[in-house]
Amino acid sequence: MICDDIADFAAALPPNRAIAGLDLGTRTIGVAVSDALLSVATPLETIRRKKFATDAGRLLQIAAERDLAGFVLGLPFNMDGTEGPRCQSTRAFARNLAGLCDLPIGFWDERLSTVAAERALLEADTTRKRRAEVIDHVAAGYILQGVLDRLRHLREAP
Repeated sequence: MICDDIADFAAALPPNRAIAGLDLGTRTIGVAVSDALLSVATPLETIRRKKFATDAGRLLQIAAERDLAGFVLGLPFNMDGTEGPRCQSTRAFARNLAGLCDLPIGFWDERLSTVAAERALLEADTTRKRRAEVIDHVAAGYILQGVLDRLRHLREAP
């Protein structure tokens, strides 16, 4: 089930189960997971993209191993807020993934997530080689933490 609105995504989630955040690139997919209380995002791994069936298989394997309740894909809007070819590609990936599983799939504005991840890794004095290895799943962590913060706000709203 694809949820275009984060409130719809929140409503579709069962209680006390983690979710995954995905930073979908052309060559890699960064993956981060939350805790069951939906409070903290943790970068998990970077998947080297091959073909959709292989990539989706690994994502579904992670979902099964961690008993995930849903996926959130970073949606790469243009800086002016419009959707370009990368957004269309991300939405197509989500539609194809939704055809393989019953988990809710949501979207989150990922503008500047990679920039924030790069800055954090630089501040941590991470080597260039190590930054290249982890940047995608750290960016996924930023995307997922944004979602978790929004979900917490939705739960606390009267």
